[in-house]
Amino acid sequence: MNISKDRWRLLMLGILAVLLGGCTLAPKYDRPASPVPGNWPTGAAYQEERPAVSEPAADLPWREFLPEERLQKAVEIALKNSRDLRLAALNVERARALYRVQRDELLPSLDAAGSGIKERVPADLSSSGRRTTREQYRVDFGVSSWEIDFFGRIQSLKDRALEEYLATDQARRNAQILLVSEVANVWFALAADGENLVLSRSTLETQQTAYNLIRKRYDVGLASELDLSRAQTQVDTARRNVAIYTQWAAQDVNALDLLAGAPVPAEFLPSKLSGIKPPKEVSAGLSSDVLLSRPDVLAAEHRLKAAHANIGAARAAFFPRISLTTTLGTASADLSDLFKSGQGTWTFGPQIVMPIFDARTWSAYDVTKVEREISVTRYEQTIQAAFREVADALALKGTLGEQLAAQQSLVEATAKAYRLADARYDRGIDSYLSVLDAQRSLYSAQQALTALRLEGFTSRITLYKVLGGGSTEDFRYQ
Repeated sequence: MNISKDRWRLLMLGILAVLLGGCTLAPKYDRPASPVPGNWPTGAAYQEERPAVSEPAADLPWREFLPEERLQKAVEIALKNSRDLRLAALNVERARALYRVQRDELLPSLDAAGSGIKERVPADLSSSGRRTTREQYRVDFGVSSWEIDFFGRIQSLKDRALEEYLATDQARRNAQILLVSEVANVWFALAADGENLVLSRSTLETQQTAYNLIRKRYDVGLASELDLSRAQTQVDTARRNVAIYTQWAAQDVNALDLLAGAPVPAEFLPSKLSGIKPPKEVSAGLSSDVLLSRPDVLAAEHRLKAAHANIGAARAAFFPRISLTTTLGTASADLSDLFKSGQGTWTFGPQIVMPIFDARTWSAYDVTKVEREISVTRYEQTIQAAFREVADALALKGTLGEQLAAQQSLVEATAKAYRLADARYDRGIDSYLSVLDAQRSLYSAQQALTALRLEGFTSRITLYKVLGGGSTEDFRYQ
């Protein structure tokens, strides 16, 4: 048998291994049935949900969803500098590298080795009966212990690594959606606190003016000390509210800077909620199947597929492992003759290991089956949690309009009551206590209206987020 024939056999064996390498013993994957209703909840809390006229939330880029330019700048800074997002991206790179390592196990590892030896052989050990010095030089190139994946063990491990990589990439996309939504929520919260701060300062000015007027009346005996003390309490309360909202606005800026990973310039910050472009309206459509496109649901499904692939690797452990070691080289007793014609060498060493009994193999197989059931349960839990999040967002959306209308009417009614109470006090018809009650009611109603307007903005953000908003978009800042 010459070297050319052996090379031909090695080539054919390699082709056979490649052809069989695509076969695995993993069970066929079937997506589990969705554990939630096919349609969204209905009832008094839910508006009739019609399919969105525009593109689905998953296909709606965040720039279109958030039309306010200052907010867009803040989001851009966050996408560029967020450490959380950077960690998510690094996890993806690590998972991709691990997948490549596992994938490359299917390929033979080629090595080149050179060696040289020179030794003194005593006369009593020499075949010639004389003391000799022996030299040997060798250069080899070949494959050391290449496992031929007849039963798909390495292929299954490669498939598992691929699914884990894809799951990590979906986790990155989910982190991006969460980052955009959190930046928007904090940005609008800062706007609401800024509006409440403006309201508190205006209230303080009004209360201070009222106090000064009552103080003049008290000095001339036209107002009682009780009215003066009551007016003072209103001034102090307004001063406290100004301090509180000043604090909250500063903390909102700190939270925004943390999310953004860098200080957000003042020109990109809102001063109050009024006049800000709201987020775009999105619709959940009619079917809950949109949940299957959420990044966290897709990540759970990829982990489930990885568990299926792991079963294939465990099953393959019951079958023989075939490995191959082969080298081609040259050897000589004289270094100068190492590469001359006729000095070629070769080795060919196939090996087969047949498992007879190993209790650990059966236990490992049982582990993979349980892990698959765990992955199925987690996948179903993720869908159920997603369904609940969307249903809650739709319930808020269905009732928020009525709440806003009622609160706006309440503000108008309390403002009128305050004007009437103040007029009655000026004419001496009623006590200052009625004015105080009307002022408190008006201030509380105005605060509640701002809170509801903020909730209207954040509810749109929440619905966009829980529907997987922008999940088909590459969020990375360019």
